[in-house]
Amino acid sequence: MSDWIVPPSSSITGVAPETAPVRAEPSQAPRPPRPPQPPKPSRPRGAGGPGGGSQTAKIWGVVLGVVALVFVGGGLAANLAVRKFLAEVPEIPAKSELLVANQAPGMTFEDRTGAVIATRGPKHGFPVTVADLPPYVPQAFLAAEDRRFYHHGAIDPQGIVRALWANWRAHHTVQGGSTLTQQLAKTLYLTPNQTLKRKLQEAVIAHRMEQAMSKDEVLELYLNRIFFGDNAYGIDAAAQTYFGKPAKALDLQEAALLAALPKAPTRLALTNDMDAAVARSHRVLENMRAEKWITEDQLRRALENAPKLAPEAPGEGEYGYVLDMAAAQAVRLAGDSAPDLVVRLSIDPKLQAASQQVVAETIAADGKRANAHQGALVLLAPDGAIRALVGGTSHRASAFNRAIQAERQPGSSFKPFVYAAALEAGVKPTDIRQDAPVRFGPWAPTNYEGGYSGAVTVADALAHSINTVAVRLADEVGGARIGEIAHRFGFKTIPDAPNLSVALGAYEVNLLELTGAFQVFQQAGQRTAPYLIEEIDTSRGDSLYSHPVTQPASVYDSANAGQMVRMMEGVLAHGTGTRAAFGRPAAGKTGTTQNWRDAWFVGFTPDWVCGVWIGNDDDQPMNRITGGQIPAEIWRRVMIAAHDGVPIHEFSWLPPEAAPAPATVTPADLTTDPAVNKGAFYDGLTADFGRAAQDPSAPQPGEDSPAPDAAPKAATAPGSDSKPAPPRPAPQPVGGDGDLSGDPRP
Repeated sequence: MSDWIVPPSSSITGVAPETAPVRAEPSQAPRPPRPPQPPKPSRPRGAGGPGGGSQTAKIWGVVLGVVALVFVGGGLAANLAVRKFLAEVPEIPAKSELLVANQAPGMTFEDRTGAVIATRGPKHGFPVTVADLPPYVPQAFLAAEDRRFYHHGAIDPQGIVRALWANWRAHHTVQGGSTLTQQLAKTLYLTPNQTLKRKLQEAVIAHRMEQAMSKDEVLELYLNRIFFGDNAYGIDAAAQTYFGKPAKALDLQEAALLAALPKAPTRLALTNDMDAAVARSHRVLENMRAEKWITEDQLRRALENAPKLAPEAPGEGEYGYVLDMAAAQAVRLAGDSAPDLVVRLSIDPKLQAASQQVVAETIAADGKRANAHQGALVLLAPDGAIRALVGGTSHRASAFNRAIQAERQPGSSFKPFVYAAALEAGVKPTDIRQDAPVRFGPWAPTNYEGGYSGAVTVADALAHSINTVAVRLADEVGGARIGEIAHRFGFKTIPDAPNLSVALGAYEVNLLELTGAFQVFQQAGQRTAPYLIEEIDTSRGDSLYSHPVTQPASVYDSANAGQMVRMMEGVLAHGTGTRAAFGRPAAGKTGTTQNWRDAWFVGFTPDWVCGVWIGNDDDQPMNRITGGQIPAEIWRRVMIAAHDGVPIHEFSWLPPEAAPAPATVTPADLTTDPAVNKGAFYDGLTADFGRAAQDPSAPQPGEDSPAPDAAPKAATAPGSDSKPAPPRPAPQPVGGDGDLSGDPRP
């Protein structure tokens, strides 16, 4: 206020002496003195008028007015701020709703028969009351969190002071001042962020709770909603999870151990850090003794007894990858705010178990020799239902789902879609194409074993996975037609106009997508998207989703589809996939990427479609493993299990197989290279001279093919497929079943 006080010397002029202007006197005789003036009457101090007292009074009046306005305005602003703050505090529902308020949903998964496969998400157990429990159970939680719970309101000023003093002495936080009700408020409605706003909201919610409920009811709600780690919410779920018993059967030592967990449930979870949890439980027991809630003998016996956890519940086993996929889809279909869900899947439990077992056993038996450490499998019913899905050899070891998350080059297993485009463009299976050296600019793709067969039918070229013919056909029909047909068949990663390397499977796909595309051939050109979830209901029985029953989309001519089936039957009958044959009508295609990084077999019968991949997560090459070897063997074993009890029958929509028309060779089909049509002897010479013309130790531009002498013919059955694939960063030519040479840009 000192800035408002006017110095006495300025009471008349209003200007302090040191700032008053000084007049300059003219240089002339001094003026005569003024006549004496009568003295002015003095005014009492503080009187009105132009005197100093009047001025001071006015100033103080202004000051008081401003202060009043400040207080009134501040009060209004504070009132508005409080109203806004309270508006942001969540409303407290009725007591009956608090037990499930903001409760994260759990999921129960059923197989296609309705049998429960597993449950996921929070485990809630049964609600308990204080009267249901032995007295030492709620007392253990009070000893751990709030010993004065029944002696204070929603906030405990004494506890706050005690915590502040303890934390000041320790120079860091060693105690909290929150009451049990405040902790409950935070659990139900707030974030754990340590902010002043959150603490104030916590106090308001806690006060509202204690206005609406008794102390026993608040304690019961706390016991039923608090988190205990290991996905267990509520004391009954925790008792079942850790000790395999209901909450009312807990002994003193077990109660103290559970009471120790809410402080840091994830870190102290009994399956995570038992020693730390036990140490904290001992402090809980000592607090109980200090409060005279237990006797000295009870304390001694509880401290001496080591906790005994229930045996760990069996894992999800062969369902881990399926449940990961289903849980993500269920949230999208039902919404993340849905209550507890019951999700019925299309999975066949028998086939799922068999598929997981075959993949794991085969990789375990042959993986070390083959340097193959992972495998994946998808099995589809004719309507697109996923009956089995294997994402790896062990979900516990790695949850990465190689059936849907891994994008890899399919190699020659993509060739059927190039041939499908060729048939659509008018090419016939009996047409002749040359298996001979071919070059497109700097790119000169070659076959797996280096030699060439000369004039071959289109059907034989597919059966034996001949690279040069596949690339010739791709050049004939053009990338735009191949891209368009790939999109119709369900591929999402193939560009609109891929380059010619698409003929050798250079563009990456996932196993589920590839397997679903093969189903178009099985279903006479009709496409149905694969699906995993059949129904989603709430735990109360309300229906949230049902897989729509729709007619398949016609995406390919049925006559052409029939010709493709016949050509792919040749793959198993006398081509690269003979190891997959198991005595039933079946068609399919092998695939192997460059340097044997990936090996595939995808095929179908009239009853099932199955796709198999093996390889390594780190992209390491396998030991010359092709799609016609381990993948074909896995496919055969799973298909035998899938067809158990199913009568043998043909593709019902296919016309009876007629004798193939004789192949006709026109002059345009003949190559001018005399070495090409001289039989096997000249085939070998051509390959040998081609290898000698280059440094066998140096990869060609744009490829990463094995050294020429790395794949002797004796090491692989005739027609086996292995396709060197270019480096992963960008789609490049991969030798579907043969080496590539030259620049990848045709």
